[in-house]
Amino acid sequence: MPIAADSSKTAVPTAPATEASNGSPIVIDLGRRRRKKVKQLREGRGSLMDDVGGVIEELRAAGAIGASAQPVVIVVREKRKNQMAWPLG
Repeated sequence: MPIAADSSKTAVPTAPATEASNGSPIVIDLGRRRRKKVKQLREGRGSLMDDVGGVIEELRAAGAIGASAQPVVIVVREKRKNQMAWPLG
């Protein structure tokens, strides 16, 4: 059951919660974020960690995640650096 998170940091389930009961992984896509934010997430801190915690709580409240262990996959891509052309050629 993929979960799509938009820029306003709210998770929107894209499939019914009953599909997740068979043990299939839940995918949470946070989109492209700044390199610093992704690094902080890897370290277990920062605003993205708060976002992930919020999405997990929403899934628990909706009943998509049960008491038994179920894989949850977090997908975050780093934004590309803006590579400006050197003005002197």
